[in-house]
Amino acid sequence: MKNPGGRPKEFNDAIIAKAQEYVDGGYLREEEVPTIAGLALYIDKTRSTVYEWGKENPKFSDILGKIMTKQERELLNGSLKGDYNATISKLMLTKHGYSDKVENEISGPGGGPMVNEVRLTIVDPQH
Repeated sequence: MKNPGGRPKEFNDAIIAKAQEYVDGGYLREEEVPTIAGLALYIDKTRSTVYEWGKENPKFSDILGKIMTKQERELLNGSLKGDYNATISKLMLTKHGYSDKVENEISGPGGGPMVNEVRLTIVDPQH
């Protein structure tokens, strides 16, 4: 019988317990840092199902938040120690609000906006 909508029926306390197990170190069996994709594989579900459960269940949402927090901490610490590939760490840390942005501002005299002034002088070729 098909589920008439809402959360898939297989969501239960055992899923929450297994997800918590992943957060508490189960990811270390196959991954350097915890990920949502890793959790999905660990509990044998798809990422879209995991995200849907996170929207519908506060406990599961908290688990997803812990995964992201642990991921951020482990990426930062591992990168600072030189244990992780810098390019991959940089890419993954963008999900946590980090960026490698360079902002250039061109300003005019006194720090004001740059004004490009064009002067046109008409010269009479007769003079």
